[in-house]
Amino acid sequence: MRLSAILESALYVTDLDAAEAFYSEVMGLERIAKVPGRHVFFRCGQGVLLLFDADATRHPPKPDARLPVPPHGTTGQGHLCFSATAEEVEHWKTRLEGEGIAIEADFEWPPFGKGSGGGRSIYFRDPSGNSLEIAEPKLWGL
Repeated sequence: MRLSAILESALYVTDLDAAEAFYSEVMGLERIAKVPGRHVFFRCGQGVLLLFDADATRHPPKPDARLPVPPHGTTGQGHLCFSATAEEVEHWKTRLEGEGIAIEADFEWPPFGKGSGGGRSIYFRDPSGNSLEIAEPKLWGL
């Protein structure tokens, strides 16, 4: 038995409103769920990006909770990489710079392991300081 994909990924943010604006307006993701003060969720291709206020996810569910999700969360900056073609990476770089978002790194990865074909990555930050990357999937042989 093998897992086929990552269904959801989570980042923890310090300001949900700023995060919601960034991921919807700058990154163009579709918001699919929101609980003010706790989380906002976005569709991204075949997966879902979960943005949580870390403090709000540390508390265990109430005994009568409809959705008994166990506590989880982290502190500090996380990392997430979005997939894009080489042409799309260039367009994203132009768009982000046009929004005043600094590109921290822009480089070509050399092939580095089984299946890796190298590829271009750009790195930048969201309003909470999470490290975001947009890269060609051939980086991982995809």
